[in-house]
Amino acid sequence: MMEWATILMICAAYLLDLIIGDPRWIPHPVISMGHSIKRLEKRIRSHVLQPGHLKKAGILLPVIIVGGSLLITWALLRGLYMIHPWLATGAEVILIATTIATKGLKDAGMEVYNHLNRGDLPAARKALGMIVGRDTAHLDEPEVVRGTVETVAENIVDAIVSPLFYALIGGAPLAMAYRAVNTLDSMVGYKNDKYINLGWASARLDDIANFIPARITALLLVVSSWIMRLDYKKSYRTIRHDARLHPSPNSGFPESAVAGALGIRLGGENAYNGVVSFRAYMGEYSRPMDKGDIQSTVRLMLAASLLFLLLSILTIWSIGGTLWG
Repeated sequence: MMEWATILMICAAYLLDLIIGDPRWIPHPVISMGHSIKRLEKRIRSHVLQPGHLKKAGILLPVIIVGGSLLITWALLRGLYMIHPWLATGAEVILIATTIATKGLKDAGMEVYNHLNRGDLPAARKALGMIVGRDTAHLDEPEVVRGTVETVAENIVDAIVSPLFYALIGGAPLAMAYRAVNTLDSMVGYKNDKYINLGWASARLDDIANFIPARITALLLVVSSWIMRLDYKKSYRTIRHDARLHPSPNSGFPESAVAGALGIRLGGENAYNGVVSFRAYMGEYSRPMDKGDIQSTVRLMLAASLLFLLLSILTIWSIGGTLWG
């Protein structure tokens, strides 16, 4: 019965996020994580200067931030449970919802689409610049579309499937621990001079945490493309051929799945602070990208997330039937 309670909490959290997202007037745990990461980084750097020692100290970031997030969430829920079980259940639903960003990801993608649909390319560039690290000020419309599709596809893992996956295993404490892992990676997991030593452990932990969810997401996107009557066969072939070409061990899986399903080619040249870098192509070039590809990617994202919930229900039902049968 505990497994079914977890499923119900996860479904409720997913719907809560889908309906209201992350209202700005409600304090978000990720903000607290960010402040804690900055404070801890500052303290480490004030005491550790040598690169070798800084690399060892980098292990402290995930140990303290991830471990602290898990323990604080567990202690909070434990205390609320002692007051009343329903209070703890409600809090757990809300906490899990804060680790998901289905509505936020959908809204971010559709904001770019809506600007393009109105013919306002400068506003679309600006909206894209809010969700990517690349330079967007001079992108043409197909490149704005590419950036949006890549970002939405990649974040299906980070923003939806991974937190749901860990919530399914360990409820809000493990989901919050995952969100801490992801926040650390977004803040210090860079291979530049500043973070190559301090951030290596955080970046590696993020790769490990997303390894299984990324591959589950890719398969869910293939099924979603079949449901949506897109090219599911090409989606699967593109995953097999191109997913591992991505510099990230995980991001290539959802991106290649979407590229194959839509019959477009992702990847290419991106500029970061004026420095141009090349990312391996995913998918075959068959046509220029257009704004409709953003809509299709958002729909694939929603379909894949709903399929994950259905898969979770079927898994729990199967396990429950085995245990009780």
